[in-house]
Amino acid sequence: MDWAALEADLGTALPSDFRSLAEAYPILVVDDFLTVSVPRPGAEASWASESREDEILQDLYEMGDTEGYVPFPQPGGLICWAESNSGDSFYWRTSPADPDAWPVVVRTDNGEWSEFPVGAVEFLAGVYRRTLDVSGMPRDFPGDDPKVLGLSDRID
Repeated sequence: MDWAALEADLGTALPSDFRSLAEAYPILVVDDFLTVSVPRPGAEASWASESREDEILQDLYEMGDTEGYVPFPQPGGLICWAESNSGDSFYWRTSPADPDAWPVVVRTDNGEWSEFPVGAVEFLAGVYRRTLDVSGMPRDFPGDDPKVLGLSDRID
């Protein structure tokens, strides 16, 4: 992964836990429900472009349905890093300046917004272990025997 190129195209550094996660798991799906948007080697510019031009978030912002959150690249703007198959979106709020301190923001498919003072990996672990409650998420996620699809072999 060419992180320097991706971050230059995006216009910001990304959290180190996410970079480590993406390096270890080029595909990551939790309980056939939550998919982490991992950049692919050679497609860094595309991932950066999609992150800067989040049309759904931009539309919600223009309709006044973001509870004060703003799209990236506005200061403190949101960058999406995961989605669920029912329309939930998982973002970083790009403030403070240190990406490793960015909180996770969740917008559920029913329009509820929640913010968590943890990074992506800690958030995923908390959801998986059921130590983090995300209001508005399905009560049966994760299931009693959650599966994680994570390919740790490089995919070309």
